[in-house]
Amino acid sequence: MARFNGIEVPADGQKITVDGMKLKVPDRPIIPFIEGDGTGRDIWLASQRVFDAAVEKAYNGARKIIWYEIFAGEKAFNQFGEWLTDDSVKAIAEFVVAIKGPLTTPVGGGIRSLNVTLRQVLDLYACVRPVRYFDGVPSPVRHPERVDVVIFRENTEDVYAGVEFASETERAREIISLLNDKYGYKVRNDSGIGIKPISPTGTKRLVRRAINYALEFNKPSVTLVHKGNIMKFTEGAFRDWGYELAREEFRKQIVTERETWILDNREKNPSISEEENARMIEPGFEQMADKQRQAAIDEVRQTLAAIWSTHGNGEWKNKLLIKDRIADSIFQQILIRPDEYSILATPNLNGDYLSDAAAAQVGGLGMAPGANIGDRAAVFEATHGTAPKYADKDVINPSSVILSGVMMFEYMGWREVSEKIISALTETIRQKRVTYDLHRQMEGATKLKTSEFASAIIENL
Repeated sequence: MARFNGIEVPADGQKITVDGMKLKVPDRPIIPFIEGDGTGRDIWLASQRVFDAAVEKAYNGARKIIWYEIFAGEKAFNQFGEWLTDDSVKAIAEFVVAIKGPLTTPVGGGIRSLNVTLRQVLDLYACVRPVRYFDGVPSPVRHPERVDVVIFRENTEDVYAGVEFASETERAREIISLLNDKYGYKVRNDSGIGIKPISPTGTKRLVRRAINYALEFNKPSVTLVHKGNIMKFTEGAFRDWGYELAREEFRKQIVTERETWILDNREKNPSISEEENARMIEPGFEQMADKQRQAAIDEVRQTLAAIWSTHGNGEWKNKLLIKDRIADSIFQQILIRPDEYSILATPNLNGDYLSDAAAAQVGGLGMAPGANIGDRAAVFEATHGTAPKYADKDVINPSSVILSGVMMFEYMGWREVSEKIISALTETIRQKRVTYDLHRQMEGATKLKTSEFASAIIENL
């Protein structure tokens, strides 16, 4: 095998390969890892011990992870003079699945964010953030146990695409002039400009992955989150393209929220007319223009013609529900009715806000794993920062990386490992044997070092 960053690839492991959207995982897969900056060193060592112990416990030696270190962040800069080496990117592409600790953001220009750069270079278009509560973890809300949601955040588009121009620069003036003089907008001449691209390509591949996940893990719903009431041609289009993809590719397995209303009305009153059904799904029917009323009636007719035979008579209740919510509304919903949502599919910026807001309900980013997944590669990662003042002090909670590993094993199809880690972590927290961040909020808890916390989880395996 090849060498990356001058380090020989382990001869006793094999590569994971991709067949369509499915992985082929050998019994001894080579997994590249980046230990991370700051506290990353401590939490990676603890997490790796848990991973290895769980694999051994699950498979009794029949399977094993072959770890292979690659470099990004401060360690890469110190050794190679680069914050992210080409070889590290090539290694992730070669071995398909990788895991990393937190990375610093270089100061003084150049790479804006190592994490964003990895996503863009490897086209890791789906940021996947599961948020769930572990019994005993301190929370600011009354019922954190109701939170069990997975957020699929589009990673490559929206304002995060990085197409922006500073105020008073030549390019900004050119764009403002074009908008004002040619198209009649009224943008202030001293504005900075950011471009917000959202495409059907980017939207549909994200929603496809969210729906596939929901079906694989038997989740009840996928919610498209958007601000389409204001941004009709970007976020509104995200919603429309999401529904379009769901109907085109998953028709037999899904039902939309509006379709459930139409079907339910027909089931409760088999003799209901199409117009009466339309009135019931459109509260403002009387105030609509004739063309709008006819469109609602046509929607009822077309829906019943298309899916009554497969979804009628209560069959729709067994289908995956596809619905949508306005972005500001979902922030309220995730607080007061989180158990009504299982999968959220969002554009980039909304997903960034929402994933951290949801994580705050279940113990914060220290308990929040994440992954960035594309069609040819996936990187699993801690979602918190590097906390350099705590580096090498063996005090930080490693749960974010450990739970990212849980996601990694699920992605690989090694669910026996994921289940054992979740069970052991849950039991350790229930025993109130925790790191300082949780200890200071829990009565009667025993404070453990990072390494001791890992040992307690291994003991509970």
